[in-house]
Amino acid sequence: MSVIARNRIRAGWSFAAPGLAMLALVMGIPLFYALAISLSTMTMIRPDLHFAGIVNFAKIMSEPLFWHSLWLTLRYSVAAVIGEFIIGLGLALMLRQVFAMRGFYFAILTLPMAMSPVAVALIWRMLLQPNLGIINQSLATMGLPMIDWLGDSSLALSTLISIDIWQQTSFVVLLLSAGLASLPREPYEAAEVDGAGPFQQFWYITLPLLRPVSAIAIVIQLINEFRTYDLIYVLTKGGPGVSTELLSFFAYKRAFQGLQVNEGSAAAFLLLLIILVITVFFFWLLERRKT
Repeated sequence: MSVIARNRIRAGWSFAAPGLAMLALVMGIPLFYALAISLSTMTMIRPDLHFAGIVNFAKIMSEPLFWHSLWLTLRYSVAAVIGEFIIGLGLALMLRQVFAMRGFYFAILTLPMAMSPVAVALIWRMLLQPNLGIINQSLATMGLPMIDWLGDSSLALSTLISIDIWQQTSFVVLLLSAGLASLPREPYEAAEVDGAGPFQQFWYITLPLLRPVSAIAIVIQLINEFRTYDLIYVLTKGGPGVSTELLSFFAYKRAFQGLQVNEGSAAAFLLLLIILVITVFFFWLLERRKT
């Protein structure tokens, strides 16, 4: 390695060191403490921090409710991300063709994303109220039966997914719009000369060139969906029954309602490991496609 390369590496680490040190303090210490709790006998009733190994992880993973929550989390996350990506891509493609008032349309689209998840949940809780909510009142006006959107175990999860898509799609639109704006014009011009239609250009040019941005959008949204907690807490609290008890809410209930903070921390770390595995897999798949 040359002297210039070593100096560049040294300079890079020098610039990055303050930020890395801050991350270590802000994120590393709480994560280490939570890991210590997950490997201990500590509870709310007995706050003694004695090492217990992986007993808490084994106990959590032996419970059917944990696997039920994990399955719900996978269903919720995959359905929400697919919906957000399809709708977001469609809106981004439409906005690509708009030239007048494009900034106004982007401002309208970013309003849901700018709102707090708790505020979004409270608004939709009022809209979906079984007896007085605007949506059910509209159904009754049209002569249709009222629906208990959040109280019906067969509809509650789908309702939450729809609310999540409503809020989070705007972020996907912004990412994909930025990706579309950066695409080169030369491949499209060559395709037009060869007689390729709009669908062929989209399928063979736009989608392949948009793959890196799409992968980043999918990874970011998967991480967001896996750690969804606000909507669940405000709208359903995991109910009816356990039909919307995602893994994040399962960890919360075990730690603060069941007073087993060690088992709650173990569940939270299992969720963290799942997110890390998914993230690494997507970026590995993206790098593999490049070669």
